[in-house]
Amino acid sequence: MSERLRIGRIGYSNVLPVYHFLDAAAEAHGIEFVPAVPTELNRMLAAGEVVAGPISAFSYAEHADDYYALADLSVSSRGPVGSIFLFTKRPMDDLDGRVVALTSSSATSVNLLKILLQKYCKCTPSYVTLPPHLDDMMEQADAALLIGDDALSWSLQDHPYQVYDLGAEWHRRTGLPITFAIWAIRRDFVESRSEEARRLHRLFLDSKRKGLANLDRVIAAAIRLHGQDHDFWESYYAKLVYDLTGDLVTGAEFYFAAAYELGLLPRPVKVEMWGVEQ
Repeated sequence: MSERLRIGRIGYSNVLPVYHFLDAAAEAHGIEFVPAVPTELNRMLAAGEVVAGPISAFSYAEHADDYYALADLSVSSRGPVGSIFLFTKRPMDDLDGRVVALTSSSATSVNLLKILLQKYCKCTPSYVTLPPHLDDMMEQADAALLIGDDALSWSLQDHPYQVYDLGAEWHRRTGLPITFAIWAIRRDFVESRSEEARRLHRLFLDSKRKGLANLDRVIAAAIRLHGQDHDFWESYYAKLVYDLTGDLVTGAEFYFAAAYELGLLPRPVKVEMWGVEQ
């Protein structure tokens, strides 16, 4: 590649199967990975500070005119996701008029929770956005949403709360999968540097294939970074889907339509994919 490309990288264990085999090779391919939580990557891609990366699916919908979705790359689930949790002092369907603390790290999951509570649980809570620390959140709220490694960590600790997996709740109530992150690429980058964009897409797809085919090596990296044991990570990664085809696109577009219905998005959005696999 002609110059170093700044590419976003979610700083969570859920993207390791896509990034593990690309991390070591990034320098050779002229790539600089920029790790951040989803909300920060959302801002950076919108500002052009990175040219591509896994952003919140909700942020993709907000900026769909400026982005393409890179074909066959996402973080999704068809049921439990294992790292998007609502911790609550009372049943999820009993949060009407209550205070719900939202993590400051997420866009997709925050709006997924709003859809679940308002559309399916018929609840209208009050929302506050706080840093992702469960004890502090629960001092101010009746329920708290955590995502990623924060959710994983707190779910393994002793606490008195009921826990709902939002992937499981979405699937139970809609019968559809949910896509949390989409690998988005700026349209202006594709238009001005299409060959580099294609090469980048191939690198991501090749790394994903290697990661899923050599999951033991990915799991070993997760253990080094985050602890736990092989069985824990094997079970966790079995819940996640890294494709973006068929029912996954249907589920994402249904989510966007629900967000529009509740006034969370200005218009319904279709997933427009680009890349070598089309």
